[in-house]
Amino acid sequence: MDQAEIILMIVRIWGVIGAVVALGFLTFGIDQVDEDAQDAYVFRPLIVPGILLIWPIVIWRWFVLATGRDHWPNRYHTRRRNHHWVGMLMPIAIIVILATGWSVRQTWPAHIAPVQLSAPQEPTQ
Repeated sequence: MDQAEIILMIVRIWGVIGAVVALGFLTFGIDQVDEDAQDAYVFRPLIVPGILLIWPIVIWRWFVLATGRDHWPNRYHTRRRNHHWVGMLMPIAIIVILATGWSVRQTWPAHIAPVQLSAPQEPTQ
C-alpha cells in the first residue's frame, strides 16, 4: 500500500465517522445544544460539510453543552484581557511592515542590457 492509498483511506475513514456524527448530531443533539434550532430543519443540511470536517470538536462541544459543564463567562475572559495589547501592537506591526517593504529595494543586474520589445509583425499573404 503506497502513501496515496493510505491518505485516501484516512480521508475516507474521517468522512465516514463525520457522516455518522453529523447524522446523530443533526437528529438528536442539535435540539439539546441549541434551543433556537428546534423545529428548524432547513438549515441542517447546510452545516453537514462543516460537521464532516470538524466532527471531533462537534462531539466535544455536544458533550460539554449537553452535560451542563460549560461555564460561558470564562470562555472569553482571557481573550478580552488581551485585546488591549493586540490593539496597541497591530498599528505598530503595520508601520514596521510598510517601512520594511519600502526600504528593501530590488536591484537589476548591471550586466544585463534592457531589450526594447517591438510590435508583432503583420502576417503576409
